[in-house]
Amino acid sequence: MAQISVNNLTFGYEGSFDNIFENVSFSIDTNWKLGFVGRNGKGKTTFLNLLLGKYEYQGTINTSTIFDYFPYQLSDKQMQLQAADFMEEIKPGCEAWRVICELAELGEDAEILYRSYVTLSPGERTKVLLAILFSGENDFLLIDEPTNHLDQEAREIVKKYLASKKGFILVSHDRDLLDACIDHVLVLNRQTIEVQSGNFSGWWENKRRKDQFVVAENEKHKKEIDKLKQVAARSSQWADKNESTKIGFDPMKEHDRSIATRAYIGAKTKKMQSRVKQTEKRIGREIEEKEGLLVDLEQPVDLKLISLFHHKNQLVTIKDYSVRYLDASDFVLNDVAFTIEKGERIALHGENGCGKSTLIKMILKKAGVFNDEIQTEETGVCEIASGLVISYVCQDTSGLRGTIDMFCEKNNLDKSLFCAILRQLDFERTQFLKKMEDYSEGQKKKVLLAASLLTPAHLYIWDEPLNYIDVFSRMQIEKLLLEYQPTMLFVEHDKKFREKIATKTVQMIQSDGFKE
Repeated sequence: MAQISVNNLTFGYEGSFDNIFENVSFSIDTNWKLGFVGRNGKGKTTFLNLLLGKYEYQGTINTSTIFDYFPYQLSDKQMQLQAADFMEEIKPGCEAWRVICELAELGEDAEILYRSYVTLSPGERTKVLLAILFSGENDFLLIDEPTNHLDQEAREIVKKYLASKKGFILVSHDRDLLDACIDHVLVLNRQTIEVQSGNFSGWWENKRRKDQFVVAENEKHKKEIDKLKQVAARSSQWADKNESTKIGFDPMKEHDRSIATRAYIGAKTKKMQSRVKQTEKRIGREIEEKEGLLVDLEQPVDLKLISLFHHKNQLVTIKDYSVRYLDASDFVLNDVAFTIEKGERIALHGENGCGKSTLIKMILKKAGVFNDEIQTEETGVCEIASGLVISYVCQDTSGLRGTIDMFCEKNNLDKSLFCAILRQLDFERTQFLKKMEDYSEGQKKKVLLAASLLTPAHLYIWDEPLNYIDVFSRMQIEKLLLEYQPTMLFVEHDKKFREKIATKTVQMIQSDGFKE
């Protein structure tokens, strides 16, 4: 057990307008299981890289521990090899028998170490890299988004595995995973880093109560300031009125006044002006004091959505529907049947490879939204209502290139409205000046979501929309969907999001059917 002590940490990227961290200090124990949460682009991955010594910074990070990072960055050559051939390259001193023991805890046989890595499923790749990561001794592990692109079954296995370990920082936006795996929360607030014991839900409840108290105190403070301003305004008016009577007077109306009265009025006015200045200083001090309480307050802005009205109640009909790619022998979809009616939010759920994305692409092709040259054979019925307008969010963000201006022009979006939505999703204004390929994965995903929210549609189809999206934005999107109740078809492995949003779940089973 050791300590990691961070003192007066200050860091900003070269050419950046603001520092990411400013005089941050805290301590953590290497025996803890820490969940690391915060808004996209606020510096979670940057902080992990600072621990790894990748960047120069001001301040100190004191520790005797050795860090290791997930996911390992593999070269194209390594991707073609068996994991057994490169695991010592990515983790020096790694022993095969230890990796095999870790794989057993993850429910996998040793044989996946001897298959070409590129042929492994996303879940198998994650398990191999986690087994290599945890095969060392006394390392403090930095784990960055281990469950992205994993289906629910693989997530459950990873969740149980991590819950049995200790000595790591886990960056994740999956609330179910965080609650199951961690005993401390490391939070990137707007201006500070906070460490608190407990899981994510415990921290969130404490934060909610604290924020409510701060807001109530702020409202009370505003009323007090208004009263002080009124007092200051009255005193200022009296002082001005008195000052105006200092010089000149009407002998007929003010027969008892002499020239000596001028000095008396001047002294009285001076006292009143001094009182006004003291009141203004007091107001300034109180504003400054209370503003400090609001610095870390998360106040997500409510998002808006404009759905189109369609004259038909049933928008999509799928009956005994099967699809096979012509270069494959088996059907990727087999006898799928369900309907999408207005107001329904349907979650497609199942293991990776069961055909969820294929089904989405077939619906999009029939609506003219998506087109590829891959040849398929279809049987059964997949029909969409005539004139159906679909707004689509895809999994892949690799196509985002260029500036926000170019993206808006290409997709026929109103730039001012588009940027306003991104601001509501906590985009900094400085991000609008960057090229999108330089965004974090979470920021790229927000670009796609903002474009979808800005596109009026009869049906919203979102394929894993929350990968890399921070917890606060997930809650914003949940609130939006529950308030506006658009018709949706979506794939999302975040258990809590799916349980809150879906009005119906279609359980898809690999190659031989589905369940509703």
